[in-house]
Order: sequence, then structure tokens, then C-alpha cells
Amino acid sequence: MSASNDTRPNGLTYAQAGVDIDAGERLVQAIKPLAKSTARPGAEPSLGGFGALFDLKAAGFIDPLIVSTTDGVGTKLKIAIETGLHGGVGVDLVAMCVNDLLAQGAEPLLFLDYFATGKLDVEAATQVVAGIAEGCRQAGCALVGGETAEMPGMYGDGDYDLAGFSMGAVERGHVLPRLDLQNTGDVIIGLASSGPHSNGYSLVRKVVEKSGLKWGDEAPFSPGHTLAEALMAPTRIYVKSIVPLMKAGLIKGGAHITGGGLIENPPRCIAEGLKASFDWDAWPLPHVFQWLAETGGISDHEMRRTFNCGVGFILIVSPENAEPVLASLLNAGEAAFVCGQLEAA
Repeated sequence: MSASNDTRPNGLTYAQAGVDIDAGERLVQAIKPLAKSTARPGAEPSLGGFGALFDLKAAGFIDPLIVSTTDGVGTKLKIAIETGLHGGVGVDLVAMCVNDLLAQGAEPLLFLDYFATGKLDVEAATQVVAGIAEGCRQAGCALVGGETAEMPGMYGDGDYDLAGFSMGAVERGHVLPRLDLQNTGDVIIGLASSGPHSNGYSLVRKVVEKSGLKWGDEAPFSPGHTLAEALMAPTRIYVKSIVPLMKAGLIKGGAHITGGGLIENPPRCIAEGLKASFDWDAWPLPHVFQWLAETGGISDHEMRRTFNCGVGFILIVSPENAEPVLASLLNAGEAAFVCGQLEAA
């Protein structure tokens, strides 16, 4: 029916139902330059379409396989919502997806996000997307699109949730892990984390509750920072340090140390008949994890299967390649160290 023939009186609007279309459009305009800043060969981010194209040939691939991942940020979002520290969770969202791509030997190419809330706060959402764009720049992938869903009644005041989706590619002969090449004596190299990353935060919040500290109090394990600031350190993104090593054929396997910690993640990249033997004294337990363990009375085993305990990613390499791989990682700015080896299961 045309507007000129509509004789119905003014009635309910979408805004009265709790969805502000104008706020959504303001957010789109605010994040367009953020997306544009993530452009890379193969993709020219342009928000507003119904989909995004990627040119694998322009990105330099010859016979690629596509790898896709998805993840979220978990209850770390509760701290962001309670403290207003929204920027870092965008980096977390990207990191949780693109670091998973690395474990398959894939280079991250593009990223999409899903932001859901009860009532859209344009300023907070812009901070989140700015963090997503920063994560994409660190990972060298393009932020090509996403979805903002305003759903009154589904979320409490100020609450929101995030999901991320990433796509990468790997040449057919370079898929990880290379289970057929792994042997006893292969070296496990650990790359240091920046803290709990984005795992175990339901337990983290329980420990904070037990401690009696407030988010604005100084962190006992990080002088000069509030407890919230210290615990909201964004997940480290390892893409630019690891991709060159993968392309050089120096890596036999890799694991992103996420939920399940150092107990459940390493077996996902290790051949049958072998197991990871960690030297738990090879690196000092970072202060944040010492504080969590002592304050919460958490056992070593529970810590190791819940948190990364200072190791955000592991690589499996031949003994003869351990030294050049370590040198490359250190030159790339990583804190890297030998933390174990493969043994017969």
C-alpha cells in the first residue's frame, strides 16, 4: 500500500518496540573507517552490502584450502560491561578465531563479527568494533562485515554478546598438524601469553569475588593497574610471528591454548602414540596466575586445565629447527622458550 493511500492513524513504531534503526545507522557510519583501515590484498572492506568477496589469487595463493573458525569472548564480557572497558574485548574476539586458524597452518584473510544487545549503545559498540579492527590489523586480515542485532527483552540493560567468524587459507601441502612427520624428541616451543587471554573467566570472577577486591582496586599482581585493567589485557595475536615459520615448512604442529588449557589442547596437534611432556619449571608462572591460584586455592592440575598458565600457543618442531625457530620468534617480539618435548605415549 502506498503511503499516500494509508489512512491509518499514527501507531506503534519500531523505536517504541525498543529497536532504534537510527542508532544502528550511526554505528555503521562510525565503523566504516575502522573497517577500511583493515584492507589487505584480496579484500577491500566496504560495509553495507549483503556479503563480502575475497580474491585468493590476489592474496598470492596457488592451490589453497579454505579454513574457517568461529568463537566468542565468554564471560570476560561481564567485566567489560561492569567497568566500561570495552576496547580490548574486540581484540580478544579476533584473537580467539585467528589463532585457531594458525593451528591448521592457515593465514587469516577475513573476519566478520556479530554484536547482539538489548538496547544499542553506539559509543560502547564503537569501542568494541574499534578493538575488532585493531585485532584485524594485528592479524593482517580484513574486517569485511558483520551484524548488529538489537533485541529488546533478550538482554539486560547494558548487556551485549559477541561472536566472531574468520576465514583463512593454506596451500594444500602445508596443512597442520603434520602428524606423519612427528617423532619422539621433537621440541615443544611455547609462546608467552599476555594473561588469561579469554578463557577461564567464570573462575576468575569467582576468585575476585572471594578476594573481596573491587574492579577499581589496584591489582595485587600488577602495581599501577586496576584489577579490571590487569585482567582485561587483550589476548595476544601470534599471526605475524608464526605464519612465516609455517610457510617455511619449519612447523610440525601447533596448538592455541584456550579452554582446556595445557592439558586438553596439546593432544589435538600430536600424533597417536605420542604425548606432550612439559617441563613445568621451564618458565615462571606469571604473577596473575600465581594470584589466582593462591587466592582461589586452585590446584596445579585445575590451573593447567583451565588457564594457559603463561603459554598462549605451542609449536612442535624438529630438534634441529628449534634454534632457528626460537630466534625468529624472538626477533618478531615474542617471548618464546622451549617448554617440553614429545615422548612415547
